[in-house]
Amino acid sequence: MRAEKFFRGTLSGTSYIVMILIAGLFATLVIGAWPALSTFKLGFLFNTVWDPVKGNFGAATFIVGTLITSFLALLISVPFSLAIAIMLGEYYRYGVFSRIVRVFIDLLASVPSVVYGLWGVAVLVPVVRGIESALGVTPYGVGMFTAALILAIMILPYSASIAIEVIKLVPDDLRSAGFAVGATRRETIMSVVFPYARSGIFAGVLLSLGRALGETMAVTLVIGNVMQLPKTIFSPGNTLASVIASQFTEASGSLHLAAMIELALVLFIITTIINAISHQVIIRMGGEVHA
Repeated sequence: MRAEKFFRGTLSGTSYIVMILIAGLFATLVIGAWPALSTFKLGFLFNTVWDPVKGNFGAATFIVGTLITSFLALLISVPFSLAIAIMLGEYYRYGVFSRIVRVFIDLLASVPSVVYGLWGVAVLVPVVRGIESALGVTPYGVGMFTAALILAIMILPYSASIAIEVIKLVPDDLRSAGFAVGATRRETIMSVVFPYARSGIFAGVLLSLGRALGETMAVTLVIGNVMQLPKTIFSPGNTLASVIASQFTEASGSLHLAAMIELALVLFIITTIINAISHQVIIRMGGEVHA
């Protein structure tokens, strides 16, 4: 009982500390961004112009770039992460092959983002330029699509690792019940394993989304850093994180600096909203599965 009370007290104290840290971070961003907040108000979110010379700042271009690259990266990475999870969670749960693949997944997660960015510039940009030439679009090489490919590689280990673990947690009795009624291996995976593990798989996908939203260096090196709305997924652009990384040290005045901090505030709010929504969805999905 004493150990249980101590554990609960520790968790409660940790939660309060986390809440205080988040509130402090939010307050710091609001204070730093106040000159821009009071000048541009909500128009900051919808203005597509970013002109430090004229003192006209808007975040719409960067919000669009952030959402496009992040969700496009999810579309690219999720099928591969699910395939890896099924392979290691169902077909090769143990053995040398499973250990080797897990090592490579862990290595992908540990590579610094700047290394991914440099690899993208040296290897991926020429490949994308060739694809763009074949499709008849302007062969920039850098752009939204290239940034999404880099992000897809970077976030794949997170969603794959969590999906593998939750698939392994599916009780073997449920699998045996599926086989007992005549279901094939594929039918058992689709009808039994996925419904049971879907909340955990979804949690991994959302963790990957949070990683993609805030990625900075790799995206900055391959996205093109153009201050205009992208016309296609192959167009150069910018994200909230990349424009902060490329311009923060070059802020030419107090309003410019405040606008950069407001970009960070917008990114913080977007990430918080997505995490809150995902938390509710995971709770609901988990309740439906175990009902």
